[in-house]
Amino acid sequence: MNRFTLVGAALALCAGPVAAAGYQIETVAEGLSNPWSLAFLPDGGMLVTERAGHLRLIGADGTLRAEPVAGVPEAFVNSQAGLMDVALAPDFAESGELFLSYSCGTLEANHTCLAAATFNGTALENTHEIFRVQPAKRGSAHYGGRIAFLPDNTLLLTLGDGFDYREQAQNTGNHLGSIVRLNRDGSAPADNPFVAQQGTLPELYSIGHRNVQGIVVDGEGRVFSHEHGPRGGDELNLIRAGHNYGWPKITYGVDYNGSQISPYTELPGLEQPLTYWVPSIAPSGMALYQGDLFPEWQGNLLISALAGREVRRVVLDGDTVSAQESLFTELGQRFRDVRSGPDGAVYLLTDSPAGKVLRVVPAN
Repeated sequence: MNRFTLVGAALALCAGPVAAAGYQIETVAEGLSNPWSLAFLPDGGMLVTERAGHLRLIGADGTLRAEPVAGVPEAFVNSQAGLMDVALAPDFAESGELFLSYSCGTLEANHTCLAAATFNGTALENTHEIFRVQPAKRGSAHYGGRIAFLPDNTLLLTLGDGFDYREQAQNTGNHLGSIVRLNRDGSAPADNPFVAQQGTLPELYSIGHRNVQGIVVDGEGRVFSHEHGPRGGDELNLIRAGHNYGWPKITYGVDYNGSQISPYTELPGLEQPLTYWVPSIAPSGMALYQGDLFPEWQGNLLISALAGREVRRVVLDGDTVSAQESLFTELGQRFRDVRSGPDGAVYLLTDSPAGKVLRVVPAN
């Protein structure tokens, strides 16, 4: 690993008990093509997705293997489209099962897709698609694509509104602009919140989202997600089954040309975010810090940001955001993902054609 030391005199952005931490940053791997997600293997290695459609293996010795992992499903790669999240099944140590989200199809007709596979230590086996967003959309933007497991062994997959289809986020007859809950075989659990409603898709868990690219489940089973707003209005939400998060009926942002999307920031029956960001930070990934190396961050949300070129630390007091802090701004990097490692370190993915995996540990 390459190591350089940075002192984290981090910026506190709102009132609350925020303390700076000294840290140093190590380069674990570099030369990755827009890395999107990573997963920690039981043997100390890592799997890293590249948006260009490759899954890369970093061995327990910290060496990036030269050849991509074989057996990855073919992704439609264009602009925001490509291979996205990788998530290990809760029983991965026994089953070897993992899940990959990716865009599939063509520019004229594409979807967010989810595949399951078995990792044998060097390659994927029995790779098969288990879920495909309906309907197909045109273009190559707003796929969502993050995966998280609930305590009951079902999984959540975040989705986007397809950019040009934002009104569909309020339509329970399709998957666009939603979070879906699935069994591990891709089927819809019988107790999903919209199952009994005529004309709705059974996989829906929550609706009214724009482009959800961060999701975590805490030790109490609470689900936190964040999503990209338009021009301003990025949101952090506490997700409740069956609830509507408002897009595009309510928003704290405006369209990219400055025009109004909605005159409303609140309406009855629509959920309010825990916090929102104007101007946008472009949140891209999220982790719940649960390590011992940075005790002052314990239980905090860490949110990677693209436009903000930072990791935003969010301190929660119950269901209320009590403080925020900007981290790692001195690197000047677009961050695609952030993870809390089993060793207590914080891992970062930089969004670049020559992207890196970085490891953050306490200074000295």
